[in-house]
Amino acid sequence: MTVPLAIGLVAHDDKKAALVAWAIAHEDFLKDKALFATGTTGGRILEALPHLNLVRLKSGPLGGDQQLGAMIAEGRLDVLIFFVDPLSPQPHDVDVKALIRLATLADIPFACNPATADLIVGCREEA
Repeated sequence: MTVPLAIGLVAHDDKKAALVAWAIAHEDFLKDKALFATGTTGGRILEALPHLNLVRLKSGPLGGDQQLGAMIAEGRLDVLIFFVDPLSPQPHDVDVKALIRLATLADIPFACNPATADLIVGCREEA
């Protein structure tokens, strides 16, 4: 039995709608994956796609970013999709930077926008 690909999903407030739209567009890719999302982002995705295998973590500022970071550090997350809003200040910016740092150190695919996320999906579908 193969273990499903584990994907982290998170988006800043002004990018949540874009991540939901991306998830809807890639529903076939996501349907058999183990998905982990920060609280509000996960709730929005599940409203649109309630059948997905998605675990909601805490809200990003309340520790959800750190939960995803721990999963990366433990080797339990294969891909991070994090739609970042570069124009809005984030009160938990230190946590966001730590999450990005961990994804980079662990050498896992990391997408901060829909174009990059599309490339990751395209590469994974070809594999």
